[in-house]
Amino acid sequence: MEIINAIGRRKAAVARVYIREGKGVITVNDKEMKTYFPLETLQYIVEQPINVLELGGRYDIKANLAGGGVKGQAEALRLAISRALVKIDESNKPKLKAEGFMTRDPREVERKKPGRPKARKRFQFSKR
Repeated sequence: MEIINAIGRRKAAVARVYIREGKGVITVNDKEMKTYFPLETLQYIVEQPINVLELGGRYDIKANLAGGGVKGQAEALRLAISRALVKIDESNKPKLKAEGFMTRDPREVERKKPGRPKARKRFQFSKR
């Protein structure tokens, strides 16, 4: 089987994924997933599409992550893995779509406006 690649994004994070048949090893930026994502919740997010399709131990996943924070990176990686699994077998799509893994979350950080401390926050109003 050739290597299947896919891309996933979330907030400022970008995940590039390369999947091939193997023993189920997930490598992120040349580190094992459990060392890159030490929190169990983040590991769970990354493994969700594999667990839903019950494909544990069938594919080796190599991922390159850039930008954003750890949560955004984990969710970008989940989207990329889902897209790659659909490329492998189109019949996986309905299950992944029902779980919401095929939808790119479009929410981005709102820009800071001039004359304000943050995007929507205003300075404290003083009547006198």
